[in-house]
Amino acid sequence: MISQYFWPEPFIINQLVNTLVEQGHGITVLTGKPNYPDGNIYEGYSAKGLQKEYFADVIEVYRVPLRPRGSASSLNLVKNYFSFILSGLRHFPRLLRGREVDVILVYVPSPITSVIPAILVKWLKKAHLAVWVQDLWPESLAATGHVRNRLALTLVGWLVNWIYRCADTLLIQSKAFQAPMQKRTDAEKIVYYPNSMHRSDLTIATQTRPSEALLQQMDSSFSIVFAGNLGKAQSLQTIIEAAKQLQDLSGVRLFLVGSGSMSDWLVEQKSRLKLDNLVIAGRYPMEAMPEIYAHADALLVTLTASEIFSLTVPSKIQAYLASGKPLIAAINGEGARVIQEANAGLACSAEDVEGLVQSIRRMYAMTAEERKQLGQNGYDYFNQHFEMEAQAKNLIDILTARIHKVKKDNKCEY
Repeated sequence: MISQYFWPEPFIINQLVNTLVEQGHGITVLTGKPNYPDGNIYEGYSAKGLQKEYFADVIEVYRVPLRPRGSASSLNLVKNYFSFILSGLRHFPRLLRGREVDVILVYVPSPITSVIPAILVKWLKKAHLAVWVQDLWPESLAATGHVRNRLALTLVGWLVNWIYRCADTLLIQSKAFQAPMQKRTDAEKIVYYPNSMHRSDLTIATQTRPSEALLQQMDSSFSIVFAGNLGKAQSLQTIIEAAKQLQDLSGVRLFLVGSGSMSDWLVEQKSRLKLDNLVIAGRYPMEAMPEIYAHADALLVTLTASEIFSLTVPSKIQAYLASGKPLIAAINGEGARVIQEANAGLACSAEDVEGLVQSIRRMYAMTAEERKQLGQNGYDYFNQHFEMEAQAKNLIDILTARIHKVKKDNKCEY
């Protein structure tokens, strides 16, 4: 398994790898030095040098040198992405020397360029290359504003075409990825494989807990929790504007649990606008999130109105559904479809401040039983579509079938 991101960084690939090993499969992880989301190398690691450790005591993890994301400016991200490519090309073949490999699975939230070292490994090992696409490039680059130059976006598009051509299987986390990806590659390569999580991941931990002060704040109000990355893509301005309009509901508080490039801006907005109904709680480890969800009355997800984000299902939606709490969403497309199909909450359009305010007021006005039923609907939908034990077995079935179907051809000519 190759990924620029891995434990202790908070990504679902960690749990999937562990589940696959528990089901009897052998996995070696090749990754970089942990630095997401704050951009600083985690304590106990160094940006330089190779490092070997074990995840869950049995899974070998090899880490290659990596330039950290830093402030996550466009230039820093480019340096971060290229450092992983160069380190992977240099070190991955040697780290796998003498090992038999059936499948190379690349987890790709972003950047798609992290597949490049895996292509070299595919050539050398004559193994099946499966790429689990979490984000569409170059569309997402344009949507986030990191790249605006048309020529640069065209060049990235050519690179993506080549990467897709080199892959034997393209796993997509959203059904809405199918149409845009078919413009770049053969449709027969594309297989729907959703994000998933363990029900047990929502078990309340006894050792890693949120602060008592935070829990008391939540219990003393109707608490709506937004959890995860606080960046440009999350349309945080929509939440700020909604908080301004909800100040008459003295019992309602919005809790932002996480960190990211917009954290400082949020603190400034809260202070400038005197938003007492907005709580910026900071980042907590994943182990603490189940208890935060348990104390919440509803869970919030927002994204910008960019077309690219309408194609994705934010991974937090699976966690929200599994928590058994009702959802409030201001998103477009596939994510909204899932919430509505599950009858798990209230959804309005992305960046629709008035719609979000109305959804929050409606949720607040519901009876506890009505909210409980929405949460139960979401939990049932999660078990049917996104439970990790079943999805891990599904992945092996997909890959086994694809290995036998696909004629191995290590040429990647564009």
